Order: sequence, then C-alpha cells, then structure tokens
Amino acid sequence: MVANVMNNSEGTGAARVDSLTFRAAMKKVATPVTIIATGTGNLRHGITASAVCSLSDQPPMILACVNLNSTILPHIRANRCFSANFLDEDQSALAQHFAGMTKVYGPERFNLGNWGHLATGSPVLENSLTVFDCRLECEYDSPTHAVLVGRVEAILQERASRALVYAGGQFSFPAPISL
Repeated sequence: MVANVMNNSEGTGAARVDSLTFRAAMKKVATPVTIIATGTGNLRHGITASAVCSLSDQPPMILACVNLNSTILPHIRANRCFSANFLDEDQSALAQHFAGMTKVYGPERFNLGNWGHLATGSPVLENSLTVFDCRLECEYDSPTHAVLVGRVEAILQERASRALVYAGGQFSFPAPISL
C-alpha cells in the first residue's frame, strides 16, 4: 500500500492530499455516466457528468455536481430545472459528444440522440438507461463545483440494459459476479 500525504502547513497535524493524488485515486472508482441537460428548443444545454447520485427517496431527490465554470450552470440556475440522463453500455458516443470531445457545443449537441421532455420541460434522452427529471431544490458551492439538489418530478426507465460507467480513464460497464 502506498500513502501519498503531505503535512499540513497550518500545524494542526492533519494530513493534506494534493490534487494529482486525489484525481488519480478517484479515477480508479467506477462512476455512472450521465448527461445533465436543461432548457428548451434552441436554448438547450447539456454536459456529461459523473458526479450524480441519489440523495433521498422521501422526497425523491438527487445530487449533481457541476463545475462552477461550466456553461450549463447559469442556465440550470435560470431555468430552475434539469434532467439527469443515466447512459447505458451502448451510449459512450453520446457521453463523448456531450463531454465536448467532438467539438460540438450548445444546442447542436442535441442533434445526436432522441430527445423529448417530461414534467419540467428539460430535455430527456428517451432511450437512456433511466432519466430523472428534476426541479432545482437548492444548491451549495464548493471551491470548484456547484452541488445541485434536484427534487425528482418524473422518471423515465424504459431500457433493461447495463449502465455505462467511467473507471480507469475509460468507459466500461459492470459485469455480474457469479457466486
């Protein structure tokens, strides 16, 4: 086991981890791949995100973390709603597209995929593994990201397939474990 720790300069004795070590460690953890989307018509915006998870089932709520410098964040704040579209194993091209790897930005990103809407009017990917359509309940700012709390207004779950995950710097999917 290798420990990568730096001493805290404040003299509290607490350890401080540098950002490169933190990123390398987090890269090993498998996370679901999600497209966060908001807006309507030519004012739609979307990004690929991996920091999205459940918060509560009563009431149904999720957490989504969005970089403070992201172009989507002001639109989520203005619209007060967003969708979290969890991708399946066959949708890595969509994940790359919404991550900006294809150099397509803004509403043109929505030319790929079948997009509709549910309760909030936010774009929802109709053939996702599952979709959570949310009203923005509240948010918290960290030094680099906004932590969005979304109250789930509608759910779409039409596919029976495996989730797309990101781990070790690449897309993959979970495999069942034989017991």
